Amino acid sequence: MFKINHAILHVFDFVSCVNVFSQEELDLSDKNVKSYVQRVAKHALGNIDNKRGEFEAESGFKNELCAYLNGESNFTDLSLMIAEFLGSELGRVEQPASCDLLVVDFEDSPRAPKLSAEDLAELSEEEAAAAQAELDAAFAGRSARYFGLLLLESKPAFMHEVGKAEDGASVNRIERHHAILPSPSQKISSFGLVDVRTMSVQFVDKAREIAGEERYLIPQGLLQCTMEASSKELIDTTMRLVEEVANEYGANAAIATAKAKAYVAENAEDSDEVPFDEFVEEVFEDEGPRRSFVEAAQKGNLPEHAPVERAVAKRVTRNHKIRTDTGIEITFPAEYAQNPEFIEFTSTSNGLIRIELKNIGSIENK
Repeated sequence: MFKINHAILHVFDFVSCVNVFSQEELDLSDKNVKSYVQRVAKHALGNIDNKRGEFEAESGFKNELCAYLNGESNFTDLSLMIAEFLGSELGRVEQPASCDLLVVDFEDSPRAPKLSAEDLAELSEEEAAAAQAELDAAFAGRSARYFGLLLLESKPAFMHEVGKAEDGASVNRIERHHAILPSPSQKISSFGLVDVRTMSVQFVDKAREIAGEERYLIPQGLLQCTMEASSKELIDTTMRLVEEVANEYGANAAIATAKAKAYVAENAEDSDEVPFDEFVEEVFEDEGPRRSFVEAAQKGNLPEHAPVERAVAKRVTRNHKIRTDTGIEITFPAEYAQNPEFIEFTSTSNGLIRIELKNIGSIENK
């Protein structure tokens, strides 16, 4: 269940050099407005590139956010403070891009599971209703509340314009509009999300040169939080190290990487962390490559227990893709690398690799 509590839009127009800060929230009773805000916020929350952060002890933004959450200030005032800071800083960028600032307070909670037809058949109507009520109650307290700020860069686009000629005749023209909002499914290059229960931060931002100094405006300037790697970056770095170590020891890098992906995907089902001590034992059979991986991970500043979000792990590690030097590409579920019933890699006497695909019932052209 996705719920928008408050939303407001402020405009940074660096073409006309006029910023327009709204004094009122967006009208969420308008279905189009509500749908756009929901989709943009949901897309940002589910972005696999989201970096992590924790507020610094001296973060002024955290204090302002806490004041709002405690009812000491209102949503509009907090959004105006954010808009004034970002508008001022963006105005100092050489050739700043016009954009809109969407500030939003929203909640996201998992849907409670429903009883299956088999379960219902074994219960009376009253028992089924009571059991479902228990499930709903168990999920009711799992709602996560977020405070988000998203910079929506304006895009120029062509649009039609309907008008009248001097003689009263209807005239249709093509005009170029410079303030088109990004589509809800489009990736946003700069935003920050704060989980108000834990005060943990997720963000995506790009370096900007402001007054001759390169900085990340949202995490460093506004939020004042740490900048830690995203789950996707941690997984990508881990897989790169696995491939390098496998090649160093003459092992099959495709098998090692697929094993690594399968382990991360399976482990993410039960935990939000990947313990590397267990990870290396699963991926590498010998002590030499295990030790080399641990050393490489330490040099790469990978934590001993890397935090990885379940959703990201599933998306990134679900499949494994390989490309041979003969130009053949194969994509297969990562867990199949350890199952010779479906795919098997063998080394031949002349140093080449044989790949066998097994137990195939049908083949489709893609």
